[in-house]
Amino acid sequence: MPPDPGRTRTCPHCKSTILESADVCPACHHHLRFGADRAQTRAAAEALFLVEGTVRASAAAGPVEYSVVVALYDDAGAEIAREVVNVGALWPGQGRRCVVSIDAQPVTAAAAPSRPTASALKPPGLMKRG
Repeated sequence: MPPDPGRTRTCPHCKSTILESADVCPACHHHLRFGADRAQTRAAAEALFLVEGTVRASAAAGPVEYSVVVALYDDAGAEIAREVVNVGALWPGQGRRCVVSIDAQPVTAAAAPSRPTASALKPPGLMKRG
């Protein structure tokens, strides 16, 4: 039986918090489950949200520092999670490309449980800021 929608676990390879239903870790791309029957029943992931952009340091401005921050909010506007993904510096002429996506797969549980509360959806280990 598939796990409850939204349940999480730790990737044994990279220690990222991932969905319990994941066949492949979205962080390190290691395979977590094998088997043709499971692969056939799972639909391909669909990108619900995709943003891609490039930043480049101006040759005239000199070096600049950057922070890549991802924040997630619920429908009421309350912050669910905030993570600093990377920090660094760009020298004149250097650039960075950033891709942010939210991928979704349909839940294949035979009997989907009732809709959980917002606190039940909060991944473990992430602190709410307020």
